[in-house]
Amino acid sequence: MPGYERHEGYDRYDRHDEPRRGRGGSGRAVVAAVLAALLAGGLAGAVTGRVTAGIPAPAALSPPEATPVDGGAGDLSEVASRVQASVVSIEVRSGGARGTGSGFVIDRRGHVLTNAHVVDDGGTVTVVLADRRRVPARMAGADRALDLAVLAIPTAASPAPLAFGRFSDVRVGDQVLALGSPLGLQGTVTSGIVSALNRRVRFGEGGAGNALQTDASINPGNSGGPLVNLRGEVVGVNTAIATLMRDGGGSIGIGFAIPADRARDGARRLAS
Repeated sequence: MPGYERHEGYDRYDRHDEPRRGRGGSGRAVVAAVLAALLAGGLAGAVTGRVTAGIPAPAALSPPEATPVDGGAGDLSEVASRVQASVVSIEVRSGGARGTGSGFVIDRRGHVLTNAHVVDDGGTVTVVLADRRRVPARMAGADRALDLAVLAIPTAASPAPLAFGRFSDVRVGDQVLALGSPLGLQGTVTSGIVSALNRRVRFGEGGAGNALQTDASINPGNSGGPLVNLRGEVVGVNTAIATLMRDGGGSIGIGFAIPADRARDGARRLAS
């Protein structure tokens, strides 16, 4: 039976994130990815983190607003160009180790949504924007059971937010894009379709939940990035892939995303 593993920063699913490097030499990965198994073969959970970078907490998350990225259906290149500015890379440093992951802006008050397992080791968190600006981030809240975390960055530096779609509107066969920083390659976009709905998986340390399955290529470092439809709406948060290797590996075309409704509701609670 293939293994199911959660990603993170160079997160593998057996939890490798980007091999973390210490001072003056290569180091072992400290932020690892969590081995996952589907219920009846499911996903294992991830752990949360608490990080403070000393910037003021923004106001609570407001309901999603109409944004420039929600501009109607288009071809894949148009969708990618509208969405990419709102997708960020996340760097976590703890002692001499570091890891990376992905995330995206969810409101106009500087909140960024990612996976809890991307930041669960604590340390100093930096958000790298699409234009390569680096801004400090603090943890607004995290939920290990849902594998969601909300970071706060300075409002003045925050790009436009992405809009959430409704999971009830998603259909098998819909075209989707996965965006993030696999293997540290910021600004990467991959395409595919929705392969299945309501896959029963285990998120983080919680019970079973329904996940969206996609064949869009998802690799280590994509964790926390958005899965968007042809309107540029977020339909899921990329969180895990299936692998045939015990010690991790790349995409084999079976990835899982936390549904948009669950992600939106969790983000609102964590940011309040």
